[in-house]
Amino acid sequence: MNVSKRLITLRERCGYTQNRLAERAGVSQTHLRRVELGQADITVGHLQLLCDAMGISLKEFFEDESESDEIATVFSKLSPKQKTLLLTFLESL
Repeated sequence: MNVSKRLITLRERCGYTQNRLAERAGVSQTHLRRVELGQADITVGHLQLLCDAMGISLKEFFEDESESDEIATVFSKLSPKQKTLLLTFLESL
């Protein structure tokens, strides 16, 4: 797993800039930027702070989301009515 890419993906999914995430997590924005660029390593402690700030667990951070990313992409392209119909259908299963 590429931690840098995963961090960027999750940060963007939350709608946070690097500055906002660093501020919420209480970590240096410079260090976060270097981690995302692959220029620095991250400790488990700092990663936990970032995950907490994004509202996810470390387990969720390391889960393979290739399928869920694909589903999320398709879902995001649906109209509001289509989303409602799909959710209703899924709940009926």
